[in-house]
Amino acid sequence: MSGLLYEVGFPSERVEKEFFKVLSKAVPKERERILEWFDKLAHDPRPPGKNFKFLKGELVVFRYLAQYRIREGDWRILYDIDDIHRRVLLLAVRRRGHHAYD
Repeated sequence: MSGLLYEVGFPSERVEKEFFKVLSKAVPKERERILEWFDKLAHDPRPPGKNFKFLKGELVVFRYLAQYRIREGDWRILYDIDDIHRRVLLLAVRRRGHHAYD
């Protein structure tokens, strides 16, 4: 990963498995745009613009605290940033709706 500032990954196999299970429900074009965020977050885990948001309150996903979200169309990528170890922990991908942040 030369030139990348942060390592992007999952905190556990269970989280990774669930992430890709939900992602498989997206149409291929949406899936591709979501996967592009892996590289983008490696370069800047707090990107400028409307797509990035710091989440208020506590949103626990598989016992991990999701503090940030990226909006990509009707999908939300929930994640946390470990600045000390320079890691982006992907926690969930969810379709927009009233249950996206449950």
